[in-house]
Amino acid sequence: MNNQIFGIVTLVITTILFILSYRSLQKERYNWCLLFIIFAGLLLRIFISFDLFLHEWDERYHALVAKNLTTNPYSPMLYNLPLLSYDFKNWTANHIWVHKQPVPIYTIALSLLLFGKNVIALRLPSIILSTIGIFTTYKIGSLLESKRVGLIAAFLFSINGLILELTGGRVATDHIDVFFCSLISLAVYFLLYGVKRKSNLYFCLGFVCTSAAILTKWLPALIVLPIWLLFSYRKVTNKTLFYYFLSFSVSVFILVIPWQLYVQNNFPVEAEWEYFYNKLHIFEGLGEHDKPFFYHWNRMRIIFGEGVYIPLIWFVYQQFKNWKSANTVGLILLSWIFIPYIFFSIVATKMQGYIIFCAPAIFIIIGIFINKLLISEISFKRFNYLLLFLLVALPIRYTIERLKPFEKQNRTKQWIKKMKSLEANTEKSKVVLFNTKYPIETMFHTEFIAYNQIPSVQKLDSIHQLGYEIFLDNNNEIKTEIKEIEYVNLIKITGDIE
Repeated sequence: MNNQIFGIVTLVITTILFILSYRSLQKERYNWCLLFIIFAGLLLRIFISFDLFLHEWDERYHALVAKNLTTNPYSPMLYNLPLLSYDFKNWTANHIWVHKQPVPIYTIALSLLLFGKNVIALRLPSIILSTIGIFTTYKIGSLLESKRVGLIAAFLFSINGLILELTGGRVATDHIDVFFCSLISLAVYFLLYGVKRKSNLYFCLGFVCTSAAILTKWLPALIVLPIWLLFSYRKVTNKTLFYYFLSFSVSVFILVIPWQLYVQNNFPVEAEWEYFYNKLHIFEGLGEHDKPFFYHWNRMRIIFGEGVYIPLIWFVYQQFKNWKSANTVGLILLSWIFIPYIFFSIVATKMQGYIIFCAPAIFIIIGIFINKLLISEISFKRFNYLLLFLLVALPIRYTIERLKPFEKQNRTKQWIKKMKSLEANTEKSKVVLFNTKYPIETMFHTEFIAYNQIPSVQKLDSIHQLGYEIFLDNNNEIKTEIKEIEYVNLIKITGDIE
């Protein structure tokens, strides 16, 4: 696949669609404007998702667990059949895998079951949910402010570079955070619309989406509760507000608790460790993610463009210069942003994807600011056009940098083709590959069991006696005693041909 041609064609088509959306906005054809934005956003998501290999962090692990669920849905596993000893605390090489909540992994498994065990099917749920996020951002912006603001926010969501990278699995936290952001925005939309229409059906949909968000990335999903209650305040009686809170709590409890009980009863050791490990994120900077307090605030300029601070500071000022009469919309948007940002700034382990579920609120605030610039309610004289340029051009720049549409990069991996060829020509159904650089990817693309190390001769003997055909990837120096074993097949899979 020629990435450069694919990239240029994608950029040309999306540029045309965005121009059409802008012209539709000028003519107040809002439905057409939204349609062009959604279609352009979908094309960008398809483009970035067409790397025909698994990315290193964390996509490959999510992919393998999901693949194993297609054959055994009752036990989430990384190594389906571990032949070597393992540490249950090591989520990158263990057996039972309850490192994440179930909704994203099981949804990906369903996609693999329906559309085949390939990387496109793996990313399809994220493509769909991320595209839905464009629509829900528009609807929330329209509900809180105006259709024009909603459309500007939807545009910013559609082109955001980090959201695109997460959708394509290119960066850490990948599909998990796509699910989380999309489910949060869906929950907020359903709950707010339910208040507006006084609809129990929309409330129920909001409860389900909130529960699904909790079953994606746990308790930060509860951010939807203060947003919903703030929107309901002054629109309903205190008694009704209490009813809302009670119904929300009971419904979410009923939907979320069964999975927690299931894993604790069936995989108690692993479940106990993962709950403890999740708490460690709060108090310890795990891995390379021990970042300073201001990490997320600094990273905001990379995720949303350097100009993001201007509308945020302006919006905060507008809300608090007359704090006694602060409007509900302002409180909702600021709560959606500042509660998570403050919490995750305190948390010791910090990663950029942790706060991406605040993106719709940030885009709406930027949309409010841009809309007021366009209708000249904010006058910075000669700086108006410069501000507009910064707020739009800088995010586009980061999007292009993350998409890499002009690079002549190879979107396929030769070692995967060679591995599949080996599998097709292997007579035995039970095969184990040792010494490979890519054990997790190998197990996703084939039915082999794979490890990156070479076990002892005694262990090789015991595995061979179980009926396994044994291959060693000859990608570095192997001891002579191993090479001389009759049943060991030396092959060259990874290395120079990657």
